[in-house]
Amino acid sequence: MSSKSDLIRKYDVPAPRYTSYPTVPYWEDNPTREEWIDALRRRLVPDDSSVALYLHIPFCETLCSFCGCNTSITKNHSVEDPYVETVLQEFRKYQEELPELTKRELRELHLGGGSPTYLSESNLESLLKPILDSWNVADSPEFSLEVDPRRTRLSQLEVLAKYGFRRISLGVQDFDPEVQRLVNRIQPYELTAAITQGSRKLGYNSVNFDLIYGLPKQTKESMKETIRKTLELRPDRIAFYSYAHVPWIKAAQRLFTEDDLPKGEEKRELYEIGRELFLSSGYKEIGMDHFALESDSLYAAYQNGNLHRNFMGYTTKSTDLLLGLGVSAISDSWDCFYQNEKILKKYQRRISENGQAILRGHKLNSEDLIQRELILKLSTLGKVEVPDSIFEEVRLYLASMEDDNLIEWKGKTLVLTDLGKPFLRNACTGLDMRLRRKSPETKVFSQSI
Repeated sequence: MSSKSDLIRKYDVPAPRYTSYPTVPYWEDNPTREEWIDALRRRLVPDDSSVALYLHIPFCETLCSFCGCNTSITKNHSVEDPYVETVLQEFRKYQEELPELTKRELRELHLGGGSPTYLSESNLESLLKPILDSWNVADSPEFSLEVDPRRTRLSQLEVLAKYGFRRISLGVQDFDPEVQRLVNRIQPYELTAAITQGSRKLGYNSVNFDLIYGLPKQTKESMKETIRKTLELRPDRIAFYSYAHVPWIKAAQRLFTEDDLPKGEEKRELYEIGRELFLSSGYKEIGMDHFALESDSLYAAYQNGNLHRNFMGYTTKSTDLLLGLGVSAISDSWDCFYQNEKILKKYQRRISENGQAILRGHKLNSEDLIQRELILKLSTLGKVEVPDSIFEEVRLYLASMEDDNLIEWKGKTLVLTDLGKPFLRNACTGLDMRLRRKSPETKVFSQSI
């Protein structure tokens, strides 16, 4: 069996995170608006169909140089009012085209960005009230948001709590001052602690920390200290992401040099330090990059087989439709993807003209739908039965992972071993027919480790 360092070198290859299939770089069959609305209408036919809603707030006051999200950097808060009105205009257009939409059960709502708490208390209310007043909201919905602790006031969280938000995700990344300086995100521990403790007092019952390993100047000792401080605050969930170095896509990542970045075995050691400390402190490993306490609903969903994964990451609820509103937001009807314009001014202009602003999309063919289901099962259940039609091909492709005891076969069921859990992305590539047809040298995805 290969040593840990051998495994790191072997499997540190570009691989998607599989929040969708096909992954966005391989979308090619764009739907027309009419085809997209028809796809939504088909999903909404059953009276018991359900919806998840994603609202993208792109604004940040400062640029974090590690960030790969779609953001608009400005300290001029006069952008808030017109943006909120544009998103509501997009929402009203969907209501006009699909009167049945808001009659279906809304089970999930997520505010992402950017920094959703860039919006003032009044604008958060102006955005949410007309949407939620129009919708048939489930009895026990999961409403969540991402926050930047440096730009968040408890009064904002109080407004959101009034509208049913109970899950909050804090962007932390790293507590080390030098790492924070290099990624242009000075965030004292006290700020993170204040938002963590304050949100819990307001009734938020699931607090997530986003942490990143592989950032510039991170060391084993600094990572241990970051994890120690994280454990002091005891978040219910932890997303422990590998830094995705894609400077050919995000120019801000050129603000530090590649020499500053831990790589290969050094980077992997950072992950192993975090993983070991989380597991020894009572956290359970949940799929790709995620850990949760046994008391958290994410772990319960993992245990009972209800874990789901979509563009919002891992979720506890599965819905028939994910509708994204706002600049760059992505929607998913299962057999069709639809993404809005990524440039803010273009998005606002096109919505003001006709209520729609498609940038790109993809209509899934029959092969896509099969592969999508297989990859979703492997990434949420850790196992999947592989159809006869591709079994030999997949087994051959994953032969080295089998030799290294990262996966095993039980009949025709592919099972991820405990040793293989950190290599889930690699295992999923065995089921990704589109990726396998492309040149492996193409720089599309970040490294898998």
